[in-house]
Order: sequence, then structure tokens, then C-alpha cells
Amino acid sequence: MHVTDVNGAAKRIIANVEKAIVGKRQSLVLALCAWLCEGHLLLEDVPGVAKTMLARALARSVGCSFKRIQCTPDLLPGDVTGASIFNPKTTDFEFRPGPLFAQVVLADEINRTTPRTQAALLEAMAESRVTVDGTTHRLGPPFLVIATQNPVDHEGTFSLPEAQLDRFLMRFSLGYPTMEEELKMLEMLQHTHPIDSLEPVVSAEELVACQKAVRNIYVDDKVRRYLMQIVHDTRSHEDIALGGSPRASIALFRSSQAMAALRGRAYVLPDDVKRIAGPVLTHRVIVKPESRLRKITAAALVEEIVAEIAVPILAESNTA
Repeated sequence: MHVTDVNGAAKRIIANVEKAIVGKRQSLVLALCAWLCEGHLLLEDVPGVAKTMLARALARSVGCSFKRIQCTPDLLPGDVTGASIFNPKTTDFEFRPGPLFAQVVLADEINRTTPRTQAALLEAMAESRVTVDGTTHRLGPPFLVIATQNPVDHEGTFSLPEAQLDRFLMRFSLGYPTMEEELKMLEMLQHTHPIDSLEPVVSAEELVACQKAVRNIYVDDKVRRYLMQIVHDTRSHEDIALGGSPRASIALFRSSQAMAALRGRAYVLPDDVKRIAGPVLTHRVIVKPESRLRKITAAALVEEIVAEIAVPILAESNTA
């Protein structure tokens, strides 16, 4: 598959999703970017800003199976992965797959379930497989987990540790719509929800082919050094206790490739790296306690680091 096919598929998905969701173009591009490089998303935002709708609309647009897991404190790992059930007719145990075996999985309010259940979900994200009773089951591609958490209500929650946050390729917020966007939303929803009429515009097989094509996007040595410098500077900044790991470097590299493909290019520009650095790195950076007291945020630090590093100039032949 050529990069123009990736760009065309992305445009069809975006146009289709926007029939049901208003004013979320930037978030939709980031979500598609994560899916194209086989990553997973953490959406941290207040209730009612279309986090669930985004996941459902993406699944419908690509003709993928969709399951929603409502995370609660009494949710067990087996409720997510599935379990072996005794069948009295055959006098044998049969595996009944859980919701994690869908191609697009929404883990709603992931911080409301226990660390044990969170770990079962994150294992599947890291390895695209589930092990139950000693038997390993592969999860069918294209596999995408979109987890959500509410940043304003912390009562009865189990916060994801920093090491587990690192498993998510990106973290970002959808934000409130403008008044004009919200008025348009009310008009769309007056009679029925438009998501019920969404039809697939790209097949799951096409998306898998797009994921493979993204890996072939050219990244010049200067751009590689540029993105590596960004990650390395998070490790030495005076306000940062823990910077990005090598997994962060890989995530930034892959995401930059996907962003270039979404823009219809077969090569990565420094601008692709700059656009994706915040969502990829912010949740992987731990700010020192004394800096947090001064109201310094990880997002501001990543933005500062990116702004301070000289952008490489690429020769025209290097982008061919």
C-alpha cells in the first residue's frame, strides 16, 4: 500500500466520524495516528465530551467489532479477558472470550477498577494476547484500546502508576466544544443519534495494510537525532524527576511516521515530531514535587523543551 492510500483512508474515516462528532478534528487525527502505529489511547477529560462516541465512531467507520467495559471496583480480570466455563454436556471446560477480544475496546473510567484488573488490560495492550488457564489467545488486528478517566472526581479511584501510563502511546483531552459547535450538535441530535447510521468506509484489512505502510515511512538521520534530543532533554531537565524512557523514543518515532502518512507524505518532517511530542511525552514525564508546587506542568515543560531545540534543515534530496 502506498502512502497516498493511507492518506485517502484517513480522510474517509475522518469525514465519516465527523458526521456524528462535531469539532473534534484535532483529537480525531491524534486517535487515528495512534491506531496507525498500533498504539493505544488514554483520554483524560470530564464526562460528556464524546469520549465514548469517538471510540464507537472509529469502530463503525472501519467495520471493526466494538466492546465497552465499564470499569468498577468489583470488576475482575476474568470479566475482561474471559474465563473457562465447565460444560456439563461435554464434561469439559470451554473458553468464553471476554470483551477484550473485540478489535476496538473502550475501557471507561479505567481508574475506577482495581490494579489487578488494570494489569490484565495493560498486558493485552502490550502483547496483543491474553493468557487464561495457561492457554494463550491472540487478539485479532487491528486491536485498539481507548481508556478514559475523569480528572475531577478522585473518590474511590485507583490511579494508574507512571509505569503503566507509559503503556499508552498517547494521552490527551477532547475539551469542550465552542458554542457554535454545540448548537450544531443539538441540531444533529434532535431526532436520532447520527452514530446509529454510520457505515464502514474502510475495512479492517485495509487498516492493517495502512499500519504496515506506516512503518515504511522514511525518517532522515537529522530528524531521528532531533526527536532523540527531545526525549534526552526530558531526562536532564532541572524540573523533571523522571524523563522519557526508550519506549518514549520509539513511541515518538512511530507516531511521527503515522503523522507524516496522515498528511500524505512518505517522509517525516520536524514539524510532524513537534505536533505529536505533547500527546506522546507529557504523561511519561514526572515533574519534581517542588516544581509542581510552583504550578509547573509536564505539558509546559515538554513544550519548553521542544521550543528550545534547534529544528534541523533538511536537504530536498533527503525528503525524496
